Amino acid sequence: MAPAPSSASARGVRAALADATRQLEAVSDTPRLDAELLMAHALGTTRDRLLLGCLDDPAPEAFAALVGRRLTHEPIAYITGTRAFWTIDLAVGPGVLIPRPDSETLIETALAWFGSRAPTRILDLGTGPGTLLLAALAEWPEAEGLGVDASETALDYARRNAEALGMAARADFRLGDWAAGVTGPFDLILANPPYIGTEEPLPPQVRDHEPPQALFAGRDGLDDYRRIVPALPGLLAPGGAAVLEIGWTQAEAVSLLGQEHGLSPSVYNDMGGRPRVVRLT
Repeated sequence: MAPAPSSASARGVRAALADATRQLEAVSDTPRLDAELLMAHALGTTRDRLLLGCLDDPAPEAFAALVGRRLTHEPIAYITGTRAFWTIDLAVGPGVLIPRPDSETLIETALAWFGSRAPTRILDLGTGPGTLLLAALAEWPEAEGLGVDASETALDYARRNAEALGMAARADFRLGDWAAGVTGPFDLILANPPYIGTEEPLPPQVRDHEPPQALFAGRDGLDDYRRIVPALPGLLAPGGAAVLEIGWTQAEAVSLLGQEHGLSPSVYNDMGGRPRVVRLT
């Protein structure tokens, strides 16, 4: 059982942060960062402003309840309702996959492929809260895109994020089953499909809170690639690229799958030096 959170009332922000950090060590690899993000949310400010000018302020009453939620392994992004990704901030919540920093490797890979060129049509398969599509549209302001997802909850977040970012006129979102019924061509296809094997262990904050349909893809984690990759040749424009996120052990399998369908694969590593992306052209 997680320890009960201490009340933040009658204490300053600095002391409350120190106490919360100690408590969160039981559930988090980044307890101080978690405490700071929760405090900033409770104060209605940013983490930077918190650290620069609020440490001697009284701690808000709401902080203790937020820490209590984190002690049950609830993800920080669900508690605060937002997650930064690439150059944008996205609203997120229960029912949607939380954007990960490693997924930014897909945007880096796409930028490297196009160089001074720019895609005009972008497809994001399994768009979730619009993560990859909206990050790409932020990079290429003349582009338009389509995001497809099997979850109405995710699509609701995606549409709200597009509106908040001023991209609603350039981003269309559609309920769908991967590429079924989608008509190309697209210059850039992005996808972060489920790639975790059904028997693989996961930390509680992922296993108990994030949607399983966005995580698991059969015993070997490859089921959805077997559905996505065969559709790519018919969707890619000449000179285009499909950029797929993979689990770090799946580079060879996904690359071979691409080759079987006439595509040329290249593998790119994430920030930790692990294979994270297969680019198919």
